[in-house]
Amino acid sequence: MSTNTLVAKIWSFCDTLRDDGVTYGDYIEQITYLLFLKMADEYEKNPSLSNYNIPQDYKWGTFLEPNINTKELPFHYHGALTALAESGGGMLSKIYEKAQNKISDPSKLRKLIDLINSETWITDTTDIKGDIYEALLQKNAESSGAGQYFTPRAVIEAIVACINPKPNETVADPSCGTGGFFLGALNHIKSNYSLNRSEQEFLKFHTFKGWEIVPETARLCLMNLFLHGIGDLRSTPEIKVTDSLKDCFEQVDIVLANPPFGKSSSDIPTIDEKQDKKDGYFLRKDFWVTTSNKQLAFLQHIVTMLKDGGRAAVVLPDNVLFEGGAGEVIRKKLLEECNLHTILRLPTGIFYAQGVKSNVLFFDKTKINPTKEIWFYDYRTNIHHTLKTKQLKIGNLSEFIDLYGINLANRKENWDGENGCWRKYKIEEILARDKTNLDIFWLKDDSLIDLDNLPDAETLIDTIIENIESALVSFKTIKESLE
Repeated sequence: MSTNTLVAKIWSFCDTLRDDGVTYGDYIEQITYLLFLKMADEYEKNPSLSNYNIPQDYKWGTFLEPNINTKELPFHYHGALTALAESGGGMLSKIYEKAQNKISDPSKLRKLIDLINSETWITDTTDIKGDIYEALLQKNAESSGAGQYFTPRAVIEAIVACINPKPNETVADPSCGTGGFFLGALNHIKSNYSLNRSEQEFLKFHTFKGWEIVPETARLCLMNLFLHGIGDLRSTPEIKVTDSLKDCFEQVDIVLANPPFGKSSSDIPTIDEKQDKKDGYFLRKDFWVTTSNKQLAFLQHIVTMLKDGGRAAVVLPDNVLFEGGAGEVIRKKLLEECNLHTILRLPTGIFYAQGVKSNVLFFDKTKINPTKEIWFYDYRTNIHHTLKTKQLKIGNLSEFIDLYGINLANRKENWDGENGCWRKYKIEEILARDKTNLDIFWLKDDSLIDLDNLPDAETLIDTIIENIESALVSFKTIKESLE
């Protein structure tokens, strides 16, 4: 059965469960619990693989025994979830922590178990099974609205291609969600490098470090990585269920992130207990300035996460480029203590939350060679994408990837004059701008100027909707900063 066919088959069953109040997110969780048990059973049947100590009373085969009455199945399932959560250590505890059965109808639970049992999950490559699970996560994001800022795969692929993670480098995401950036880095490393045994071991167990504040999402991230060959049923990748702004950490080589939107927590604790409280917030001494803006807090946090010489790519909304006060201070310090060398201006219509205007900031942590110039690539002006009819594809960003290049010193000068979407500004020009404003455009917006050649009605309506929703997002951000 093809990947797409299997995804459609599994996902279609969710519509049946929704009549019983099972949400898309609940459905994905139940699949995770059952799929993990099924795969453990397949591993244990292979004499060359280890036994993973699943309690005898709750191994996969016990769900298939004919002597279990269908009406008793939910009770057996509940017992399994409880026992596995208390099994102690490793992947088992992390996957099943606080797990609950959300499928109350015994016959539908039986049907889902049979559906998962009909497939063999470890004989194919991990990439195939991983792709199936990742596709289910994508379906969940599309259908539930939970992934309103779900980073488009094309953006992830472009970012990873530019950052170029290498074997034995550590890759972190302080708000990792279901692990999209990790999988992008994993695919890049496996596709571009021939790994020896030591490098394979490092990639499997030591490369990725993530933080996710929502336990259910962290669970999905672990399963997603596991199905792509990261970790095993005993050892897990370092995915912490906590607010990364409050956590201690070891510095890493690379940070890839799309930090959450909204206000920051009002109780950011100090890593150093002697730090002082200020205006209702705890001031981290490794931050340049305290702020209630979550994106500005995360930007500072990401700088502290990097080793000297480390590199980062961060998706951030427009207000980070122009906001005054703390925003101006942070931008200036970023230019002084890092090499902010590239900004990619992204179009609207690529996130499930409409009207979001965002950018990718690429920078290296270095005081020795701070920012001398910033290259901007405008992939927003006169660009129109929608989630349904005109999705963003990696091919749309191929020109940016080529122009970005790995060697910054060899970048081409501005091309096509004022009409080119690739342009650099020297640091002196940036610092001369009011509030060190990085919200820079130079291309002419055709829809605003050429009244005789307006876009088609659908595109025009979409543009109006995006502008209104973008304005609402901006007003909400301003309101939150005043609270």
